[in-house]
Order: sequence, then structure tokens, then C-alpha cells
Amino acid sequence: MPTLDDILENVGEFGRFQKQTFFVLCLLSAAFTPVYVGIVFFGFIPEHRCFSPGVAELSQRCGWSLEEQLNHTVPEWGGHGTGFSSRCRRYEVDWNTTGISCTDPLGSLVGNWSSVPLSPCRDGWVYDSPGTSLVTEFNLVCEDSWKLDLFQSSVNAGFFVGSINIGYIADRFGRKFCLLSTILANIVCGILLVFVPTYLWIVIFRFLQGLVSKGCWTAGYILVTEVVGPKYRRTVGILYQTAFSVGLLLFDAIAYAIPHWRWLQLTVTLPTCFLLLYYWCLPESPRWLISQGKNAKAMNIVREMAKKNQKKMPSHFEVSSGFSPSLIDLVRTPQMRKNTFILMYNWFTSSVLYQGLIMHMGVAAGNMYLDFLYSALVEFPASFIIIVTIDRIGRRYPWAAANLVAGAACLVTALIPEDLHWLKVIAACIGRMGITMAFEMVCFVNTELYPTYIRNLGVMVCSSLCDIGGVIVPFIVYRLVEIWHDLPLIVFTVVGLIAGGLVLLLPETKGRVLPETVEDVENFKR
Repeated sequence: MPTLDDILENVGEFGRFQKQTFFVLCLLSAAFTPVYVGIVFFGFIPEHRCFSPGVAELSQRCGWSLEEQLNHTVPEWGGHGTGFSSRCRRYEVDWNTTGISCTDPLGSLVGNWSSVPLSPCRDGWVYDSPGTSLVTEFNLVCEDSWKLDLFQSSVNAGFFVGSINIGYIADRFGRKFCLLSTILANIVCGILLVFVPTYLWIVIFRFLQGLVSKGCWTAGYILVTEVVGPKYRRTVGILYQTAFSVGLLLFDAIAYAIPHWRWLQLTVTLPTCFLLLYYWCLPESPRWLISQGKNAKAMNIVREMAKKNQKKMPSHFEVSSGFSPSLIDLVRTPQMRKNTFILMYNWFTSSVLYQGLIMHMGVAAGNMYLDFLYSALVEFPASFIIIVTIDRIGRRYPWAAANLVAGAACLVTALIPEDLHWLKVIAACIGRMGITMAFEMVCFVNTELYPTYIRNLGVMVCSSLCDIGGVIVPFIVYRLVEIWHDLPLIVFTVVGLIAGGLVLLLPETKGRVLPETVEDVENFKR
């Protein structure tokens, strides 16, 4: 009897039915952006300094500019990106004293600058920002700066915990049920984030949002690749991820227009309520239904597919024995075991380099919105290169080359002198393009290396290493830059080069139909 891929060739591999499904799921992919990279705007660290009573009045009397005020009243002030520890201290003097000189205020008070005692901030901080962020609202600076790292790590911890659970739900109860339940949970958590008053509750709901949102995005990716024919599978998989890049541009524009993090959170959450309409306009995966032995329901969906695509419907297709997903199947046989471990490491690498390069860019001076825009735009040529090469060359070599280019670009960026800033930016963008290609490839190839009944679970388990990378990368970037500004890039280089070599050990999936059983996977190289 014909398989589902054979039937799709008759009823339409990418007809009106699949195009409608693809379009509505691309909206889901774009909506995932604020959850994954929201830290850039929600946790923006503006220029700040320790508040000293009387400084503002003295500055107004003396007619100081902001730079002059900082030079006169903040210890060892060096501008943005330097003198960080000085922002956490202040001169222990009384700026309200009468007769202070405007040209040498400290000298008129104590005579010798070096003898002025320093004390920690007791009256808060002054932020040079037109909007608000978690940092300005909860003063996440100085001794509390680690709380911002924890905020980002919490969502990645949620990704990790939800990976296995949400993946099991998608493989056990269906892609559509998983999508709808996680969309609803994500909406609830996103709205509650706007109104909770304390930092602790924000971290808790951020964790819960991560718990469901990644599984939602992955279930959408699996579904969109399962309803199209083999000829279009790689294209829709890449374009689904390109929709995420479009979401980056939209998120950047919205954040520029709404610089207050709570209003921004509400603005990007409310439109996702429309995704609940998927209950009426989104089909269940017929491939999943067949894998569960629910052939009558699968036949109804394929019949609807044929009708909407204006094609003829075959009367029979291959019946599955209805396998149940099991974690053991991921490592039970030699080829599955090799695939699993290599894919895990590559998910880890993609997360560390992708998020790490974004965070490292934020450490340098510059316009936050423009820097984010540049890093988002470079993802589009990455998608184009994949589409052009993936069917001509295959999966392994472009994927390995992308990792190697990303690692090498990080090394070049670290070695370029600081006075050649434009060249460092170009090298960093090349690294970002390389790791974007690798990220899209690992997600795409991961679905091709696992059988249908365990595909969603396999992707979620392997991508859990991506979440571990996301948990530790804030600490890698923000702590290592205190030793040497470009030290994180050296770490990224080593990680990326190893990933490129490991990819070459995976089987080539070019021209292969999606495997239905573990035996199909074991026979790939044969």
C-alpha cells in the first residue's frame, strides 16, 4: 500500500491546504520572538550612576552639562562601558554645603581628591533612559546585577523543564492539542507578567512562560513539516524559522515605539489571543494519526486536503501499528544513539553562540535598537544560503561549514583591535549569520533523523541542551567580559569548531523520506 508521502504526491504536496496551514503557523513562529529574546528590551541596562543628594541642585547652579556633572561627582567616571564599579559608589561628602566651587567642587570641600572617602549607594540610582526596564524598576545593578542574569536564565530553565514534558504531550496526544494548550498557557503567563508587582513573581511567571512556549513553537514546526510533501519539507521548515526572524524586526520596531517594558509585554501578548482560533483552522497531523493507528481520522484529513487542493483521493494507505513514544528509543540502537548525542551538542552550541553573540553585542556601546536590527537582518541571507545549497549539496556539509564559519568568525572578532570597530562588527555579523544557519539546520535535520511516533519527543529532548546553553550563557558573557572583553568569543570559537566536526559524523538525509520506525533510521547509511 502507498505511504503518506506517496499519497501527498497525489493530493498535493504544497497545495492550498498546506499553504493555509503554513501561513497560520508562521504567525506562531513570529509570536515566539519576545519570549526568546525579550531580555534585550525588558532587561535593558541604561547608563546609570549613584544618586547623591544635592548634586542636581549644584549642577543646576553651576550650569554643568551631564558629562561635567559626572566628571565632578562620580568617582573615576569613564563613560559607557567603563568605570562600572564606580557607578556603585559615591563620594561621602555633603553636596548641600554652601560655597562649593563650580570648577573644583571636591577640592573646595576636602582639598585632596584621593583622600575623599567612598561609600556604597544608599539613596538609589539615576538612570539615563527615556523608558523603563526591569533594571530601572527594581534597581538590578551593582550587587543586584546577578538578578538580571537570573531573569534570562529562568526562561531557559523553563524551556529545559518543558522540553521532555511538552514533547511527550505532542507525541502522545497530538500536535494540535499541544499547540492549543501551550498557546493558552503562554497567553495567561504573558498577561500576568504585566501586573505582578514583585521581582520574584516576574521570575516565576517568566519560568512558566518558558515552560510552555518552546514546546508550542516546536510542535508548530513539526506539524508544518509533516503535512507537506518531501519536495517542500525543507523549504517550509526554513521559512518557518525565517518567520521568527521577521518577528525579530517587528519586535524591535514595537520596542522602539514602546520603551516601557510592562506596556511592551502587554502589547506583544494580546495579539497572540487570536492564535486560539487554531482550534477551527488548523488540522491535526495526519502522519501522527497514522503512527497512532488512527487511520480513519487521518483519512478524513487527507480527504479534506484533496478536496481543498482539488486533487483525487486514493482509497487506501499504509497502516501503522501504533507505536507509543519512549525515551529509551532515543538511545536504544547504535545509530539513534549517535544521532541523539551529536544533535544534543549541536543544539547546545547553537544556543550558546546565538544568544551569546547578541548579549556580547549589547555589552559594547551603541544604539540598542540599531544593533538589534543589524543582527536580525543578517538572518535573512542565512536562510537564503540554506535554501540554495541544501538540495544541491546536502545537509551535512553546509551545516558543518556554518558551524566552522561561526567559530572562526568569533576568533577573528576577538583578535581585531578595538580601534577597527567597523571591522569587528562585520566579523561579528558573519559569525551571527553562520550560527543562524547552524541553528536552522539543527532544527530541520533533527526532524529528519527520528521516526514519526517519537519525532516531537526526540526534537524536544535534544533541544533541551539548547536550554541548558541558554541558562549558562548570560554568566559566560557577563562574567568573562570582566576578565577580558573578548574572552567569551574565544569560548564560542572552541565550542563552534567542535560542533562543525561532529556534524560530519551524522548520516546524510538529502532525498530521504521521513522515517516511520527506528529500523528506518538504522538503515539510513545502508
